[in-house]
Amino acid sequence: MPSMPQPAQPDHNTSATDEVILGVDTHKDIHVAAVITAVGAVTASRSFPTTMAGYQQLLAWARSFGTLRRAGVECTGSYGAALTRHLQAAGITVIEVNQPDKATHRRRGKTDTIDAQAAARAVLSGRATATAKTGDGPVEMLRMFKLAKSSASKSPTQAINHSRPSWWPPTRRCVRRCRA
Repeated sequence: MPSMPQPAQPDHNTSATDEVILGVDTHKDIHVAAVITAVGAVTASRSFPTTMAGYQQLLAWARSFGTLRRAGVECTGSYGAALTRHLQAAGITVIEVNQPDKATHRRRGKTDTIDAQAAARAVLSGRATATAKTGDGPVEMLRMFKLAKSSASKSPTQAINHSRPSWWPPTRRCVRRCRA
């Protein structure tokens, strides 16, 4: 008796179903992180210290919920710069997220957890699309050259000021200018 052909099993993309998105509200001493699923459901939120150990804990915590490929981070140029570099080194696409506007704060309230969730949702919806700065391109190189130049131009004056004792009389030219 011939057997009936079995219908093929549907090909489910498991990587899309277990993908999570990280949102981070950055501060000076702590970062508040929230993880949402690919359909927008909040999985968890937690705060982490702004240290290298804290960044490693944050990344391990977020990856424990599923596949992490994208993260929305506020203030990637200031408070979130070190976290951004850490996430990018781990192969995660970091997207710059603007802080929520005042109307959203009035509607939903203002807490760090809500801001972190809003950052993740901005990435999920596609509202936030700006890729965070890497800090190693031509702009960063130009900034370093400018910093070195300004430091070099200040150093002769600082050297003269530090080489004389505080009781040393001012130069003759300075005495004339000060009296005039």
